[in-house]
Amino acid sequence: MRLLHTMLRVGDLDRSIAFYTDLFGMKLLRRSDNEQYRYTLAFVGYGDEADHTVLELTYNWDVDSYEMGTAYGHIAIGVEDIYGLCAQLEQKGADVYRKPGPVKGGSTVIAFVRDPDGYAVELIERQ
Repeated sequence: MRLLHTMLRVGDLDRSIAFYTDLFGMKLLRRSDNEQYRYTLAFVGYGDEADHTVLELTYNWDVDSYEMGTAYGHIAIGVEDIYGLCAQLEQKGADVYRKPGPVKGGSTVIAFVRDPDGYAVELIERQ
């Protein structure tokens, strides 16, 4: 068994695809429209779905925003230079709402960014 994907409902599909591809270097792997049920799915990630866990971005055609709720936490992305990446993200207008630094009670360096729909993305420095 393995984890296949995480699904996020988004209010503007093109904006969300641009966020994950332009700012985080993911690739748009596939995209499909369902005219009957009025939604579009886009899968983005760092490698082929056969070998990698990906994000499924779901755009329901008649919905442009969602309640975040209190159960969902975040997705996490491993990065090499967290300080440099966060500086680049802020220059491009991203909301880095938890600046890079050690996690409370530990030494792992993390940061948090919000995607265009308000979902939290944790960055974890990996060497």
